[in-house]
Amino acid sequence: MSISIAIVEDEKNYNHALKKVIDYQNDMKVAAQFFNGNDALQNLPDIAPDVVMMDIQLPDMQGIDIIEKVKKDMPNTQFIMCTSFEDDEKIFSSLKAGAMGYLVKGESMDKILSSIRDVHNGGAPMSFSIARKVLAHFERKNIDTTGMDELTSREKEILELLSQGLLYKEIADKKFISLDTVKKHVGNIYRKLHVNNKVEAINKFNHFKN
Repeated sequence: MSISIAIVEDEKNYNHALKKVIDYQNDMKVAAQFFNGNDALQNLPDIAPDVVMMDIQLPDMQGIDIIEKVKKDMPNTQFIMCTSFEDDEKIFSSLKAGAMGYLVKGESMDKILSSIRDVHNGGAPMSFSIARKVLAHFERKNIDTTGMDELTSREKEILELLSQGLLYKEIADKKFISLDTVKKHVGNIYRKLHVNNKVEAINKFNHFKN
Protein backbone atom coordinates (compact mmCIF):
# COMPACT_ATOMS: atom_id res chain seq x y z
CA MET A 1 0.00 0.00 0.00
CA SER A 2 1.42 3.37 -0.97
CA ILE A 3 1.35 6.31 1.44
CA SER A 4 -1.25 8.90 0.42
CA ILE A 5 -0.19 12.51 0.89
CA ALA A 6 -1.92 15.89 0.71
CA ILE A 7 0.14 19.04 0.16
CA VAL A 8 -1.10 22.33 1.62
CA GLU A 9 1.23 25.00 0.26
CA ASP A 10 0.44 28.37 -1.35
CA GLU A 11 3.80 28.68 -3.11
CA LYS A 12 2.79 27.01 -6.40
CA ASN A 13 6.27 26.09 -7.61
CA TYR A 14 7.16 24.45 -4.30
CA ASN A 15 3.80 22.65 -4.16
CA HIS A 16 4.27 21.23 -7.68
CA ALA A 17 7.91 20.34 -7.01
CA LEU A 18 6.86 18.34 -3.94
CA LYS A 19 4.14 16.57 -5.92
CA LYS A 20 6.52 15.66 -8.72
CA VAL A 21 9.13 14.14 -6.40
CA ILE A 22 6.56 12.32 -4.24
CA ASP A 23 4.72 10.85 -7.23
CA TYR A 24 8.05 9.57 -8.58
CA GLN A 25 8.39 7.26 -5.54
CA ASN A 26 7.11 3.70 -5.63
CA ASP A 27 5.70 3.78 -2.10
CA MET A 28 3.80 7.09 -2.04
CA LYS A 29 1.43 9.24 -4.07
CA VAL A 30 -0.12 12.70 -3.81
CA ALA A 31 -3.86 12.42 -3.15
CA ALA A 32 -4.53 16.18 -3.21
CA GLN A 33 -2.91 19.59 -3.56
CA PHE A 34 -4.23 22.73 -1.87
CA PHE A 35 -3.00 26.28 -2.40
CA ASN A 36 -4.99 28.01 0.35
CA GLY A 37 -6.26 27.19 3.81
CA ASN A 38 -9.98 27.30 3.14
CA ASP A 39 -9.87 24.62 0.42
CA ALA A 40 -7.77 22.42 2.68
CA LEU A 41 -10.12 22.93 5.61
CA GLN A 42 -13.19 21.99 3.52
CA ASN A 43 -11.72 18.94 1.78
CA LEU A 44 -9.04 17.33 3.93
CA PRO A 45 -11.41 15.36 6.22
CA ASP A 46 -13.10 13.70 3.20
CA ILE A 47 -9.77 12.72 1.63
CA ALA A 48 -8.19 11.67 4.97
CA PRO A 49 -4.69 11.07 3.55
CA ASP A 50 -2.02 9.24 5.55
CA VAL A 51 0.20 12.32 5.70
CA VAL A 52 -0.37 16.07 5.22
CA MET A 53 2.52 18.39 4.35
CA MET A 54 1.26 21.62 5.91
CA ASP A 55 2.58 25.13 5.34
CA ILE A 56 2.22 27.38 8.40
CA GLN A 57 1.62 30.74 6.73
CA LEU A 58 -1.14 30.48 4.15
CA PRO A 59 -2.66 33.57 2.53
CA ASP A 60 -6.04 33.17 4.23
CA MET A 61 -5.21 31.39 7.51
CA GLN A 62 -2.58 29.67 9.63
CA GLY A 63 -1.80 26.01 8.97
CA ILE A 64 -1.78 25.49 12.74
CA ASP A 65 -5.47 26.53 12.90
CA ILE A 66 -6.34 24.05 10.15
CA ILE A 67 -4.76 21.17 12.09
CA GLU A 68 -6.64 22.15 15.25
CA LYS A 69 -9.94 22.13 13.35
CA VAL A 70 -9.56 18.90 11.34
CA LYS A 71 -7.44 16.71 13.63
CA LYS A 72 -10.36 15.15 15.49
CA ASP A 73 -11.99 14.13 12.17
CA MET A 74 -8.71 12.69 10.86
CA PRO A 75 -7.35 10.55 13.71
CA ASN A 76 -5.18 8.42 11.41
CA THR A 77 -3.58 11.30 9.51
CA GLN A 78 -0.11 12.56 10.44
CA PHE A 79 0.79 16.22 9.91
CA ILE A 80 4.24 17.54 9.01
CA MET A 81 4.76 21.29 9.13
CA CYS A 82 6.87 22.42 6.20
CA THR A 83 7.74 26.07 6.69
CA SER A 84 10.32 28.82 6.70
CA PHE A 85 9.47 29.77 10.31
CA GLU A 86 11.83 28.65 13.07
CA ASP A 87 10.58 30.72 16.00
CA ASP A 88 9.76 28.89 19.22
CA GLU A 89 6.13 30.00 19.39
CA LYS A 90 5.28 28.59 15.94
CA ILE A 91 7.12 25.33 16.67
CA PHE A 92 5.35 24.67 19.95
CA SER A 93 1.95 25.84 18.71
CA SER A 94 2.29 23.36 15.82
CA LEU A 95 3.28 20.47 18.07
CA LYS A 96 0.50 21.33 20.53
CA ALA A 97 -2.04 21.39 17.69
CA GLY A 98 -1.06 17.84 16.77
CA ALA A 99 1.73 18.07 14.17
CA MET A 100 4.14 15.15 14.45
CA GLY A 101 6.90 16.60 12.28
CA TYR A 102 8.43 20.00 11.61
CA LEU A 103 10.64 20.62 8.58
CA VAL A 104 12.27 23.85 7.51
CA LYS A 105 11.85 24.74 3.84
CA GLY A 106 15.14 24.26 2.14
CA GLU A 107 15.56 20.70 3.42
CA SER A 108 16.64 18.31 0.68
CA MET A 109 13.93 16.31 -1.08
CA ASP A 110 15.59 13.16 0.30
CA LYS A 111 15.04 14.46 3.84
CA ILE A 112 11.42 15.31 3.04
CA LEU A 113 10.73 11.87 1.57
CA SER A 114 12.39 10.06 4.47
CA SER A 115 10.37 12.25 6.89
CA ILE A 116 7.10 11.22 5.20
CA ARG A 117 8.03 7.55 5.59
CA ASP A 118 9.22 8.19 9.14
CA VAL A 119 6.04 9.93 10.32
CA HIS A 120 3.90 7.26 8.62
CA ASN A 121 5.77 4.63 10.64
CA GLY A 122 5.19 6.41 13.95
CA GLY A 123 8.23 8.69 14.02
CA ALA A 124 8.46 12.43 14.67
CA PRO A 125 10.81 13.86 12.05
CA MET A 126 12.27 17.33 12.57
CA SER A 127 14.89 19.47 10.94
CA PHE A 128 18.08 19.49 12.99
CA SER A 129 17.73 23.16 13.97
CA ILE A 130 14.16 22.56 15.18
CA ALA A 131 15.10 19.48 17.22
CA ARG A 132 17.80 21.54 18.93
CA LYS A 133 15.25 24.22 19.88
CA VAL A 134 12.81 21.62 21.26
CA LEU A 135 15.53 20.00 23.38
CA ALA A 136 16.76 23.39 24.61
CA HIS A 137 13.20 24.32 25.59
CA PHE A 138 12.81 21.22 27.76
CA GLU A 139 16.28 21.63 29.25
CA ARG A 140 15.36 25.18 30.25
CA LYS A 141 12.14 23.97 31.83
CA ASN A 142 14.03 21.42 33.91
CA ILE A 143 16.49 23.92 35.39
CA ASP A 144 15.20 25.69 38.45
CA THR A 145 15.88 29.43 38.16
CA THR A 146 14.45 30.23 41.60
CA GLY A 147 16.17 33.18 43.22
CA MET A 148 17.14 35.07 40.08
CA ASP A 149 14.45 37.68 40.79
CA GLU A 150 15.93 38.29 44.24
CA LEU A 151 19.31 39.40 42.89
CA THR A 152 20.11 43.10 42.96
CA SER A 153 21.18 44.79 39.74
CA ARG A 154 24.80 44.87 41.00
CA GLU A 155 24.68 41.14 41.79
CA LYS A 156 23.35 40.45 38.29
CA GLU A 157 26.16 42.53 36.81
CA ILE A 158 28.74 40.51 38.74
CA LEU A 159 27.10 37.23 37.73
CA GLU A 160 27.17 38.37 34.09
CA LEU A 161 30.91 39.09 34.38
CA LEU A 162 31.51 35.72 36.06
CA SER A 163 29.70 34.04 33.17
CA GLN A 164 32.08 35.82 30.79
CA GLY A 165 35.01 34.16 32.57
CA LEU A 166 36.32 37.15 34.56
CA LEU A 167 38.16 36.52 37.82
CA TYR A 168 37.19 38.21 41.09
CA LYS A 169 40.17 40.59 40.84
CA GLU A 170 39.22 41.56 37.26
CA ILE A 171 35.61 42.18 38.31
CA ALA A 172 36.80 44.34 41.21
CA ASP A 173 38.95 46.44 38.86
CA LYS A 174 36.21 46.71 36.24
CA LYS A 175 33.56 47.80 38.76
CA PHE A 176 35.92 49.94 40.88
CA ILE A 177 35.12 48.00 44.04
CA SER A 178 37.30 46.04 46.45
CA LEU A 179 38.02 42.33 46.15
CA ASP A 180 36.24 41.76 49.47
CA THR A 181 33.12 43.49 48.13
CA VAL A 182 33.12 41.20 45.08
CA LYS A 183 33.44 38.15 47.34
CA LYS A 184 30.58 39.41 49.51
CA HIS A 185 28.36 39.88 46.43
CA VAL A 186 29.25 36.39 45.18
CA GLY A 187 28.37 34.91 48.60
CA ASN A 188 24.98 36.64 48.43
CA ILE A 189 24.44 35.35 44.87
CA TYR A 190 25.14 31.74 45.94
CA ARG A 191 22.79 32.08 48.92
CA LYS A 192 19.91 33.59 46.91
CA LEU A 193 20.25 31.08 44.06
CA HIS A 194 20.69 28.09 46.42
CA VAL A 195 23.90 27.01 44.68
CA ASN A 196 27.28 25.92 46.01
CA ASN A 197 29.71 27.06 43.35
CA LYS A 198 30.37 29.34 40.40
CA VAL A 199 29.48 26.73 37.74
CA GLU A 200 26.00 26.15 39.19
CA ALA A 201 25.42 29.91 39.50
CA ILE A 202 26.47 30.56 35.88
CA ASN A 203 24.32 27.65 34.69
CA LYS A 204 21.25 29.12 36.37
CA PHE A 205 22.05 32.56 35.02
CA ASN A 206 22.44 31.32 31.42
CA HIS A 207 19.16 29.37 31.53
CA PHE A 208 17.39 32.37 33.04
CA LYS A 209 18.71 34.63 30.25
CA ASN A 210 17.53 32.23 27.54
